[in-house]
Amino acid sequence: MKNYIYIAALLITTSIVAQTSSNLELQQQKIKLALSYNDKGAAASAMFSIIAMEGEQSTYKDSLAYMYFNDAKYISSFLVTNDILKYKPDNLELLEMNAISVENMGALEKAVEVYSNLLSKTKNNFHAYKLASLQIASKKFVDAYKSIKGADLLEDSGTIKVNFQVNKNYNQSVDLKAAIAYLEGIILLNLNKETEAKLSFMRAVNLFPDFVLAKSKLTTLENSENSENKEG
Repeated sequence: MKNYIYIAALLITTSIVAQTSSNLELQQQKIKLALSYNDKGAAASAMFSIIAMEGEQSTYKDSLAYMYFNDAKYISSFLVTNDILKYKPDNLELLEMNAISVENMGALEKAVEVYSNLLSKTKNNFHAYKLASLQIASKKFVDAYKSIKGADLLEDSGTIKVNFQVNKNYNQSVDLKAAIAYLEGIILLNLNKETEAKLSFMRAVNLFPDFVLAKSKLTTLENSENSENKEG
């Protein structure tokens, strides 16, 4: 009798495993088909089904995070990456996605926290630049100055560009090293250190001679100096 019970239990278990495997394959096929028709909503629905089957650490959470991020659904991207990072705290791609997502959500304090964590792991000068930018937006100019000086000391790959909006119709792409020097100048202006700021803007122009905004800041500072000299 015990043998019959054991066999019956084994058959039931085998049947459940087979059904789960079959359902998993079905959902994977749904994802492929949905993406081939550019139906990301259906693809996400199938991913949720697989995550429910596979559990907390399903690799399809990563796929879901990438899909949200690439579609600029930053709140969803942040929430999913935040969840994954609980058990993958050193995944740099997910950390960067998390940082960019929270930045685009406009949560400045949280963005500063996340970029600080990212920078501590990457020692990347662009991440230090981003951190300084966020600290400026948060009016933390002393912290921003420390971050931008740190960015200037870190190795530069020479491949990263930063976009600046010159006016409504024109954006300029600038080498990161020049962008760092320019941002340092902006920070120094906010710290009322105009002489030091001028030197930073000059360095930005030396690094990138066509840097429109850095040239504009230099012109403004020089006009201000000339005006003061005339009054004196």
